[in-house]
Amino acid sequence: MAIDAKGFQFTKGTPRSFNKNDRPGSPTRHFCETCGVHLTARSERAPTAVLIKVGTLDDPSVFEGPQLVTWTSEMQKFHLLPCDVPAHPEFPRPKGSERPAAEVP
Repeated sequence: MAIDAKGFQFTKGTPRSFNKNDRPGSPTRHFCETCGVHLTARSERAPTAVLIKVGTLDDPSVFEGPQLVTWTSEMQKFHLLPCDVPAHPEFPRPKGSERPAAEVP
């Protein structure tokens, strides 16, 4: 689940971070310092967004499902895409823009 990074903050604890740094723009992932569960991810490829793992929500049922699927170029063969949701190999760019939507002011 992607949300606007403005105003996002962890309200309890300090997550541990990991970035493989194996290629430009690789995401930094944040994990619970106590149990190790994956909480969020951020990337310079989408600097205005925070990806929150739906399973970490107190009530995941409020998440009604995906409205957009991105980075299908990196998905595993066993992943299934919803047939009625737009899917993109990377983060889609607005028409006429050279930058991804997350970078457009």
